[in-house]
Amino acid sequence: MITFEHIRKTYGDKTAIADLSLTIPDGKIFGFLGHNGAGKSTTIKSLVSIIQQTSGDIIVNGMNLTEDRLKIKQKIGYVPDSPDIFLELTANDYWNLITSAYQVSEEVKKARLIKLVNLFNMQDEVETPISDFSHGMRQKTIIIGALLPDPDIWILDEPMTGLDPQATYDLKQLMRAHVQKGKMVIFSTHNLATAEELCDEVAILKQGKLVYNGSLDKLLATMPDASLETIYLKMIGRQNDSQIVKDLEGDDLGE
Repeated sequence: MITFEHIRKTYGDKTAIADLSLTIPDGKIFGFLGHNGAGKSTTIKSLVSIIQQTSGDIIVNGMNLTEDRLKIKQKIGYVPDSPDIFLELTANDYWNLITSAYQVSEEVKKARLIKLVNLFNMQDEVETPISDFSHGMRQKTIIIGALLPDPDIWILDEPMTGLDPQATYDLKQLMRAHVQKGKMVIFSTHNLATAEELCDEVAILKQGKLVYNGSLDKLLATMPDASLETIYLKMIGRQNDSQIVKDLEGDDLGE
């Protein structure tokens, strides 16, 4: 279980997260939803220790992140919101780096790598520099690296961006299988249809503040005939959208 207790993150006069408190249970796929700049990535980067919150506590399985940072990081597999990292390494070099950091044995690494490389159809690319990959291939490389150590907590920031349909399907299946073992998947997405398909629980953020946290089924039950997209936009979308659309339709934007 992960608990955020009154988390606040500021950059000078700008507040990225304002007094965020929520709990993420084990055995669930948990989604962070929100517009650009809502605070999703800031929250995730605080959890994976890329940045440090200005105030508040993050508790992971009873351990305080500030005090037990290394122990907690060893339990986390992280896919960042951009795969443009370690570009001078080959895919195999990157995977060796990750498994070394997590102290994965050579035997376990080889067995898991064979399965993941075959699943994501990267058999012919293992010695290719990451810089030569398309966005989607870079994304696959980073995903494989995150899953290789078989961590208890998967934290995936926009993980399906750039993936082909087969890889997207396979990752969804892996996410479901992981939580069925009582473990945890946390991911952010702008694709509300994907969130509706996958999530057990969600947190919706707007301008760094928590708008909703809880069961996706309960949220959908508030408007039984509506999609998550409709409910989400009703909760945090712009007002008078129909008038904005009409105004744009009346403009000669292409001239």
